[in-house]
Amino acid sequence: MAKYSEELDGLFTALADPTRREVVRRLGRGPQSVGDLADAFPITLPSFMKHVRTLEANGLIRTTKSGRVRTCALRRERLALVDGWLAEQRRGWEERTDRLERFVTDPEEEQ
Repeated sequence: MAKYSEELDGLFTALADPTRREVVRRLGRGPQSVGDLADAFPITLPSFMKHVRTLEANGLIRTTKSGRVRTCALRRERLALVDGWLAEQRRGWEERTDRLERFVTDPEEEQ
């Protein structure tokens, strides 16, 4: 999993901010223009664009421009990388809790 470390670090950094998480959540419903997305937040458009650039730089969204309208779309496949990492962590913790359960319910078995 070490080869994915930089990618995961970037994804988690991008998702660490509540504004960016909300943008990802909204884009989960479908593509939206930057203007429509920005209207939902009490920040200036230049500040909002920093969030868009962070999400795009880390591959969570892609933007396209048609005329004067920039549209954002979620790249769901990038979330699969996070999901895979979380699944790996979950497996490890489930194995540990299973061992703990066996130890608690049958202490003789562990010795």
